[in-house]
Amino acid sequence: MQPRGKIVVASQHYPPDPSTTAAIMAEIACRLAREHEVMVLSGSPGALPASQIGPDKPRVISIKNRMAGKAALVQRGLSELLFVLRIFVALLRRLRRGDVVLTVTAPFVLPYAVAAAAWLKGARSALIMHDLFPDVLVTAGLLKPRSIVTRVMRAANSLMFRALNAVVTIGRDAEPPLLSYSGMTRNKIRFIPNYATLVPAARPVTSDNPFRKTIAARFVVGLSGNLGFTHDPEIVFEAARLLKDEPDTHFLLSGWGIGFDRLRQLQADANLPNVSFVARVEDAELEAFLTAADLWIIPYRKDVAGVSVPSRFYNLLAVGRPVVLVSEPQAEAAMTVVENGLGWVVTPGRADQLAAAIRAASTSRDGAFAERAVKAASRFDRSVAMNAYAALIDELLRNPNLREQR
Repeated sequence: MQPRGKIVVASQHYPPDPSTTAAIMAEIACRLAREHEVMVLSGSPGALPASQIGPDKPRVISIKNRMAGKAALVQRGLSELLFVLRIFVALLRRLRRGDVVLTVTAPFVLPYAVAAAAWLKGARSALIMHDLFPDVLVTAGLLKPRSIVTRVMRAANSLMFRALNAVVTIGRDAEPPLLSYSGMTRNKIRFIPNYATLVPAARPVTSDNPFRKTIAARFVVGLSGNLGFTHDPEIVFEAARLLKDEPDTHFLLSGWGIGFDRLRQLQADANLPNVSFVARVEDAELEAFLTAADLWIIPYRKDVAGVSVPSRFYNLLAVGRPVVLVSEPQAEAAMTVVENGLGWVVTPGRADQLAAAIRAASTSRDGAFAERAVKAASRFDRSVAMNAYAALIDELLRNPNLREQR
């Protein structure tokens, strides 16, 4: 017999929004709806795809949300605060004692409202921590480590973590910074890594790949996805500059965010012959694009361990490609690379090391890279992750005080 209580998923990003966060939250909500009543408070207006509609699917309630462009930071901040206020009011109306509400760190103020509403209504709350604030903003240089804003946010975090019943981390490196907060205890933490959305299988590099046809170089280095505050676009461009006289190596770039705006600006000024951009790749073309490159780069700034984990990492492994990760060695993705022999880890800010790793990859005779990558991707399985979320929610419905995992 299933425990009583409904599940409320509160997320700004949900289908038809095409973002990775939206896809993950929809996947979780649909998995939970197999066994529980699930209500979604969504900040993404529009018609749901057919896969999200049916008697065994979550009930989706659209919360008014006007998202300003990324460049309009003040307007965007005000819009997100208003959205969070609406979510808070909606939760106060709909939550009942014994319910469980699940949310995510986008926008970063949303978890505070969710934890407060759940506490007021006698419900349980769980947070999926994709990014740890204010640490992300400190890493990006937008906040000083000891500024008043940083200290206020850390104090708010302690209260929030005390109120939350569970925090899901997607990287093992997130536990130490979490436990530095007075309100956090180890028994609340559950490690559920993200997963590959592509079927793990080695895909060979082919000359007829549509993204590779116009590139004469033998070895293609790829960069894809969102480049946000925690990423370093300049190290990629500087590595390309160091390799510009090596005609066998070419950089293929596609993505969005402030980091890609910076890359386009740098290329407009320098016009490197070994760099080319393609428009943002849609999901239908993702597999073809990821198989176009021989090597992929994930470029982080320093001090990101425990702050952010690259979801794109798992699909790179799924197509059987090695990666160069710019990161501290204790970060989740870096540990996975080293433990499984999946590529190279280089020091943040060291473009010379990145260029050297690319040269090493281009001359590598290790034919087992693809096999190791696919094997690793197979362990990061969608059904395993979804079952872990279902188990966590069942545990919260039965008992708000989680037991410490061994």
